[in-house]
Amino acid sequence: MAKRTAIHIDSSTRAIITGASSGIGAALAVAMAKRGASVALLARRRERLEAVAEQVREAGGTAHVITADISKRDQAEAATRQAVELMGGVDVLVNNAGRGNMASVEDTTQEMIESMFALNVYALWYTTGVVLPHMKAQHKGHIVNISSVAGTMAFPFNSAYVAAKHACTGFTAALRSELVETGVEASAVYPAGVETEWGDVTEGGAIGSLFFQGIKNSRKIARERDVDLAPLSPMIAADEVAQIIIDSIENPQRCDIFTHNGTLDHAVHALVDRPTLEQRFTPVYLGMRKSYEEL
Repeated sequence: MAKRTAIHIDSSTRAIITGASSGIGAALAVAMAKRGASVALLARRRERLEAVAEQVREAGGTAHVITADISKRDQAEAATRQAVELMGGVDVLVNNAGRGNMASVEDTTQEMIESMFALNVYALWYTTGVVLPHMKAQHKGHIVNISSVAGTMAFPFNSAYVAAKHACTGFTAALRSELVETGVEASAVYPAGVETEWGDVTEGGAIGSLFFQGIKNSRKIARERDVDLAPLSPMIAADEVAQIIIDSIENPQRCDIFTHNGTLDHAVHALVDRPTLEQRFTPVYLGMRKSYEEL
């Protein structure tokens, strides 16, 4: 097996982070800045980006603020090219921008489907296509795609998001197969619950609230059925996820990065025996259904 190319994050590192105005993207930008990196921050909300940029500078890094809606090809490609030009190249691209949804399959609108895939999937081609020639020419680079545990297993009432994150998983695997022995790496990161605003700003309603109430309902359901609670992982902070991402860039031992305890086991279980895994999660599925029906 060919040795994977490690990138040490320091003052020579040039990184592009999409969805950098909050959550994991913002935390990662600051974590890289503490090592002196130059970071291009891409997102739609300029005021939020400027606040993150100030944190990056205070932490010792260099920040470049670029506003764009990367779900639109022209904006995504132009913003990525601008980032490369401002930094004089690129070593790391983190495709972090993403948004979820809340809707049953029958309530999922065409607009919601298109929105979920435009941001969570199509944008991967737009940004990655721009940086690849630069990374290949220098025989070094790392593309990190932030997927989700929903890219390996399913949860109810957000089928458009689940399908999009499964597509992200497939994209990353296909990309990696094209990059064998080029010196350019591609990894997918699979977070579970992270302490960010993500669950409150999903399309169709707050999926975080639905999960929270569904988990509460699941405890009663599990007691009534005399079954175990679903094996959910505790939430972790965005800073913890950021450090895991940095570690995976500097020590690229695995291509698929699971940030929460137990989620790698769930992903493997889903591959080899999905019905049994789903049975273990049934109390949560039913608890979420009860919550959704009460909306």
